[in-house]
Formats: sequence, C-alpha cells, structure tokens
Amino acid sequence: MLRLIKGFAKSALRTADSPEDTDLGPMLENFSIEVMPRTAQKVEDFAAILPQGTRVYIAHLPDVEMDDMVATARRLTDAGMVPMPHITARLIADRADLEARVGRYADEAGVKQALLLAGGISDPRGDYHSSMQLAETGIFDARGFKRLHFAGHPEGNRDIDARDETRLVDEAAKWKHDFAERTDTEVALVTQFAFEAQPVLDWIARMREAGVALPVHVGIAGPAKLQTLIRFAVECGVGPSVGVLKKRAADVTKLVKPYEPDEVMQAFAHARAAEGQVVEQFHFFPLGGIETCARWIASHTNQKSNT
Repeated sequence: MLRLIKGFAKSALRTADSPEDTDLGPMLENFSIEVMPRTAQKVEDFAAILPQGTRVYIAHLPDVEMDDMVATARRLTDAGMVPMPHITARLIADRADLEARVGRYADEAGVKQALLLAGGISDPRGDYHSSMQLAETGIFDARGFKRLHFAGHPEGNRDIDARDETRLVDEAAKWKHDFAERTDTEVALVTQFAFEAQPVLDWIARMREAGVALPVHVGIAGPAKLQTLIRFAVECGVGPSVGVLKKRAADVTKLVKPYEPDEVMQAFAHARAAEGQVVEQFHFFPLGGIETCARWIASHTNQKSNT
C-alpha cells in the first residue's frame, strides 16, 4: 500500500494543474493556524475570522515575553479557540522554569495542549536542548495536558543532521511514536511549511515503513507575496521544495502575483482522492496575515469569514 501512496502522490503532482480540480473543502474543515503575540494583537476578533474550536498555535520566539504568550492564550480561549503554545526547550532555564510556564498556561489560560520544540537557537539557555527531554519530565501530564505535538521533518533538518542525512530526525520520530505508545498522551507530528506535496508524502510513507504511525499535520504557507515567502523559507530552513518558489520567481508574470497554496493543496487532494486520508490535518502559517489566510480557507469551504 505504501508503494501505492507514493505512486498516487506522483500522479497527483502531475495532474495538479489540470482543469479538473478537486474540492478542497473536506481537507480544510478541520485545520489549525499559527500566530505570534504581536500578530495576534492586530486581530480585532478571532471568532469573526476562525471557526469555533480552531486550534491556534502560538509561536514563542526568543524575544517574546512569557506574559505576552499567556495573554494571547487567554484571549484565544475566551474567543472559543483552542490555544496550543510552543514550548521551546532551549529557552527554558530548568525544571522549575518549565513547571512555572506550564502552570501559568493551565491556570491562567485554560491550556491543555502544547507543541514541544527544541528551538532554533544553537546554545540552550538552561538544562534542556530537545523536545523529548521536556516530554519526559512528566510535568505536562501532571498539569492535565492531554495532547502534545512534536516537529516532523519531511525535508530533513540541518540543525539536527549534518549534510543531507536524516538519521537523527528519524530516530527522534521513532522516539515520539514510542512515547505515544507508552503514555496516554495524544501525539501528532506537525511539519514545517512546504511548497511541494511529493517530499511530504514520500516522508510519510517512509515513516510508516519504519513503524512510525503517528498522525501527521502538514504545514502549509498561506497566501503571501512571493518575496515574503522566499524570505521566510530561507529563515526557517525549508528544504528542497523551496525550488518551487524559485521557479515561480523566475516567471515575471507570476512574480507580481501573490502566492496562494491552491496548487500544493490540489496535489494533496488528488492523493487523498486516490488513496485515502494520508494526512490527518493541515496547519497554516499565515505569512501574509492571518485574516488573509482565513479568507482563503473560507473561500474553499462553507465557512464564512467576516473580514
């Protein structure tokens, strides 16, 4: 069956530009989206642009204060959303610091789930350097966190594996699978945004062959100016699929048009129609603005956006 998934994925990419587009609605009925505290401040009313119960990840960058993270989570909870803050290992001093952060999210904002990350900084500020260390503390379970997500790396991660190797990220994925098996925690892998379906579908097939059966939430870049996407892709270490953007940039007729993720989503839709639901959910990075991204999603579903 895994060979069939790969084959259908390639077929999907070949036909993604065909006039017989697949309805994207079923894949977008249950999506998640990402904000930062400073971008969240620009949104007047989350309930006006996102369906009730939408999972909203809150990115925690090194220069963001914990007070702002908790306030954003509280605001999302009050708006009927499900906040999922990033908890970044290399920003945390020690166990007491981690307990304090998790406790504040639970007590002040009603948070019950989180995305655990190592973090993009090379030198840890304290005792932790990996998401796996955070999960093993038992602090999340003790504070009632029932869902933990981890990063997945379809195109590798050069901060973890040198050159083009994937040994360490593959071992980490297996550990995350085993963690889900031996605990009651709901676990999923969420990927960085990609611009091509094939590497992601091949990676999922490879993970399944290796015995990693965790649900996969695929990152998708929302509508944005092409220059903005290329800048973020370079900063975030997006892999080979960034070539899709470079080819688009070489076409003057496309350079002036905003990027929209229809083509990559059509490729995933064709694969789903052929083989079933390989990807559990899609996670949007609203690089061109959360309201712009919400409007694009609403235009492909029965959801209504008031923006």
